[in-house]
Amino acid sequence: MKPTIYDVAREAGVSIATVSKVLNKSGRISDKTREKVGRIMEELNYQPSLVASALTSRRTGTIGLMIPDIANPFFAEAARGIEDYAQEQGSDLIVCSTDRSDEKAARYISLLLRKRVDGLIIASHIGNPDLIRRLLADQVPLVLFSADIRMIESNSVTVDDYKGGYQATEYLLSLGHRRLGIISDNLPGSKLRAEGFLDALKAADIPFDNPANITHTSATLENGRKAAAAMLDQAEEHRPTAIFACNDLLAIGVLKEARSAGLSIPRDLSVVGFDNTMLAEICHPALTSIAQPLPEMTEQAMILLNESIDNPDSPKRKIMLMPELVVRHSTGPAPH
Repeated sequence: MKPTIYDVAREAGVSIATVSKVLNKSGRISDKTREKVGRIMEELNYQPSLVASALTSRRTGTIGLMIPDIANPFFAEAARGIEDYAQEQGSDLIVCSTDRSDEKAARYISLLLRKRVDGLIIASHIGNPDLIRRLLADQVPLVLFSADIRMIESNSVTVDDYKGGYQATEYLLSLGHRRLGIISDNLPGSKLRAEGFLDALKAADIPFDNPANITHTSATLENGRKAAAAMLDQAEEHRPTAIFACNDLLAIGVLKEARSAGLSIPRDLSVVGFDNTMLAEICHPALTSIAQPLPEMTEQAMILLNESIDNPDSPKRKIMLMPELVVRHSTGPAPH
């Protein structure tokens, strides 16, 4: 049988209340007693029930993180950053990958609430905002990460996606490119990045009238390759000399397809990604990308979540951070 709190109290020669105070790090107990109780718990391999602990301390020391795709390096790096901050404050992280499915998201939220997590960080696309509204109505501490629902008063940490798309396009135009393509995924931030792309072209009086040079798809390497193949298969006077991909996974798919087509990067085709993940540095050629300030984003998300956990009535805040263009070797002057 698994040892219980009663077994620990009996072996340590103290009351159950004393063991509970040691577990919850509360009350006035001598260091000697704390050490003795801790030693007995180790000897018995006693594992306290998180739910039982939550009933007394109102916290389980666990945080739920929902991301759309664990295979996407941006969200994998974000999860690592959030986990580091959580562990610094003595909390554990439960990560759920929703595959962009609202049904999966609802199921995972139900699971995390049953496990009585202290709060949620939701980096996954939630197509139905009523799900977020219900969580807020139930006073569940939560932060939206790398996404926001503007119509809902909730904590959020995002980057200025519109500005990032505008920056990427403005840079390609400065290199002399006039036939541009864009590949976006189906996350909310990509819509804003695409709007920035189109507005930068409009501001420069560059027409964008070829529907074959804009593609919406899921963020995978293979989908990046397929989208690039369709664009590069056009007659030379129509195919783009530069492609802006709304995340690094899609951009690296473009690089692979361009090489398969016998094109030289960046002599024949320039490519810009978004997120500036570690893949951007190690791919060949190294990828020019719009960087999200990930360390600051994860830190701000944890600060907001802790504020919400400690005081559910605290004012909701929306934090938007600035992107940065990181130029590497996948971009160059437009071909003549």
